[in-house]
Amino acid sequence: MTLHFYFARRFLWIFLSVFGVFALFQGLLDLIEEMRRFDDDVTFGQVMRVTLMKLPGAIYEIIPLVMILATVGLFLGLARSSELVAARAAGRSGVATLMAPVMVALVIGGLVVGLMNPIVSTTSKRYNELRESYESGSASALSIGPEGLWLRQGGDLGQAVIHAARANDEATELFDVSIVTYAPDGGPATRILADSARLDDGFWELSAAKAWPLTPGLNPESGAKEHEFLRLPSNLTQDSIRDRFGKPSAVAIWDLPTFIEGLETAGFSARRYVVWLHMELSRPLFLMAMVLIGAAFTMRPTRLGRTGIAILSAVLLGFGLYYVRNFAQIMGENGQLAPLVAAWVPPVASVLLAMGLVLHMEDG
Repeated sequence: MTLHFYFARRFLWIFLSVFGVFALFQGLLDLIEEMRRFDDDVTFGQVMRVTLMKLPGAIYEIIPLVMILATVGLFLGLARSSELVAARAAGRSGVATLMAPVMVALVIGGLVVGLMNPIVSTTSKRYNELRESYESGSASALSIGPEGLWLRQGGDLGQAVIHAARANDEATELFDVSIVTYAPDGGPATRILADSARLDDGFWELSAAKAWPLTPGLNPESGAKEHEFLRLPSNLTQDSIRDRFGKPSAVAIWDLPTFIEGLETAGFSARRYVVWLHMELSRPLFLMAMVLIGAAFTMRPTRLGRTGIAILSAVLLGFGLYYVRNFAQIMGENGQLAPLVAAWVPPVASVLLAMGLVLHMEDG
């Protein structure tokens, strides 16, 4: 038991060290990217704030790479200090030595999903709001519930609140639309009803629309006008809406079941969110597979040589399985695979493949 605690503590320390190094480099890269994005009107403090909001999401994506590199570092250190040889001489098999790192990986995976996931969802939404605010001077919002979809947009001409009963998957085409525009001073200016609204470059194109002026002292119905097509200026883009509507990572895992139920009640497709929910639940198992893969290529005496090839093989195989998992996720979101199959088959297959490699190396 003492030996297991020793291996677990050493693996955790290496993981945190590698994680810190990657976080530092990722933060510097994001800072340079954001400084290039904004003009001189945005201060360095504001750029730093945007970078800090973006950093958790970027780090979240590379945790599997951090895990496999931490495993490689652990077993290379044990091999060079002959601690792994001593453990085997004391009767500990290689598989038994793996128990401590695997348990640490599962615990880290649980913490990542349960704690870091909500942090990433919050910071990513805040990042989008800050970026839009600094770029255009206003922020937009999106809300989905049983009553339909709500959008809020801002701009130099005032704000507008948009409600739609239905929308396409990207929320760029709305149906049964109701819009209330507001003047720059904050008062309501116009109410619009339309059969549909399609987002184009810089405006919403409304079909079969009727507009009522809301000027105080005037009868709205007497000033109402019907339009076959009507354009409403908008600072929204497909990318900005997709960042809110199309990215399940913007919803914390604890809120995903309720969010999925609300989407289905409102008549929207929740397949993408269902796939993401199961992908997150299977993440600890995938991190466990990364530990097993890293160990399979590095649990060997350094005197055998070819250490560089072994490390490269472990990293390449880890990258390959990571992209297979992402490909399965895309197929699940497109409806070509069932959500459970898309989310759970790649991690389970990765664990079985890694265990086969470990047993093969042990027999060798």
